[in-house]
Amino acid sequence: MPVNYYFKTTPYDHQLKALDQSLNRDSFAFFMEMGTGKSKLLIDTIANREDLSFMAVLAPKGVYQNWVVKEIPEHLPENRPYRVIQWRAQPNKEQKEEMRSVVEPFEGLTIWVMNVEAMSTSKGSQALLWLAKRFGDKGMIALDESTTIKNAKAKRTKNIVKAAHMFACRRILTGSPVTQSPLDLFSQCEFLGPRFLGYDSYYAFQIRYAILQRRNVGSHQFSQVVGYRHMEELSAKLDQFSYRVLKKDCLDLPEKTYIARQVTLTDEQRRAYWEIKNEALTVLNNELVSVNSIMTQMIRLQQVLSGHIKTDNDNTVSLPNNRIKSVLEVLDETSGGVIIWSRFRHDIKEIQKEISKKFGEESVVSYYGDTTDDERKQAVQLFQDPGSSVRFFVGNPQTAGFGLTLTEANTVIYYANDFNLGTRMQSEDRCHRIGQKNPVTYIDLLTPNTIDERIVKTLLKKIDISAKVLGEEAREWLQLTPK
Repeated sequence: MPVNYYFKTTPYDHQLKALDQSLNRDSFAFFMEMGTGKSKLLIDTIANREDLSFMAVLAPKGVYQNWVVKEIPEHLPENRPYRVIQWRAQPNKEQKEEMRSVVEPFEGLTIWVMNVEAMSTSKGSQALLWLAKRFGDKGMIALDESTTIKNAKAKRTKNIVKAAHMFACRRILTGSPVTQSPLDLFSQCEFLGPRFLGYDSYYAFQIRYAILQRRNVGSHQFSQVVGYRHMEELSAKLDQFSYRVLKKDCLDLPEKTYIARQVTLTDEQRRAYWEIKNEALTVLNNELVSVNSIMTQMIRLQQVLSGHIKTDNDNTVSLPNNRIKSVLEVLDETSGGVIIWSRFRHDIKEIQKEISKKFGEESVVSYYGDTTDDERKQAVQLFQDPGSSVRFFVGNPQTAGFGLTLTEANTVIYYANDFNLGTRMQSEDRCHRIGQKNPVTYIDLLTPNTIDERIVKTLLKKIDISAKVLGEEAREWLQLTPK
């Protein structure tokens, strides 16, 4: 390991190789699958660029707070004094002061963290543009999950690209730069610099790499993409400024990696959560309340966080939510087989439906209480068959978490956790067992400062939840207010 590098956490071999290739480049792309450590790599980059004193990190809503609370504190070495400032669209008084502090002199590194979605607004885009003008000549801008700007025509894309070109250095991070078509690459690469791929416009890029056919619909004519060409040429161009790695190629990774992905609540979910939380606290005022009663209240809250609610007549009503969207975003960022676990039947059905819409009905199977024995057997066989079109397995961890071998998966998503520690550990082991050739990444979807967060933390500490929700501790859990 070069002695002139500073690290807080020891890099893996593939991360060190990527750093060697990219450190002194103005523009670079980390095309690294989720779980391979691209966040640490970015932090190691800024830690070892002493010529830079500012970094702006743009990331989707479900990810950007993770930079503030986990990634930066965990990986930024002590040789660089730093401050982290988080953008908020509607800040309180204290948060306003924090954001304004960016203009105050600071002998160290300033890191500005912002959600990508804010760049669709004039307020957000103007803030980033102002920062670019003030700090850009000594700054780096990084775009996490860069496929969020794959649409070259979108307002958000144009705002981000415009600001990016004012920074001295630029980085994009994604596991899958191509989610729908190779044309997704244009605006991501344009972020790295004007004419970065050698084309003045998206249309010139399209003409080179897409096969177009003229179509007539009534009196209207338009061009339709029917295929792609010169893909080897495009790949060779990308190789000049990117580092690519899949989880299966990283023999140095740990066997298990745990990631928390934050999900924000919709207004409808927030209102429902408040109502049920207050009802639950009223129940707790009864001194004779049982553990089962407490668990029931917690399950009701968990259902709201998952995106549905049970009515008094036992009907299930869907709530607008961002959780399934988060699942689809993760699936775009991964390769290989993926398991999605949820304790709720409603979730499983909805997840399967949305995956079918996006990836095709032949891409997903389910395994839960409503599936027959024959359907369950076939689901496992199809998922485990490398030649099958099935890539996604959606199941209930109580039903499918025992006795099954699902080693074709190297990513596991927990949509809604079971409270039972044994069930959680068994469900983890469905893919992490004899026959697994790759490291496995476990992703917990959660909403900060809710029972979601407490459930995940408790299970990962290998503590059974039933032992933690008695008396005053139960009250503490239920009093949490969503952020």
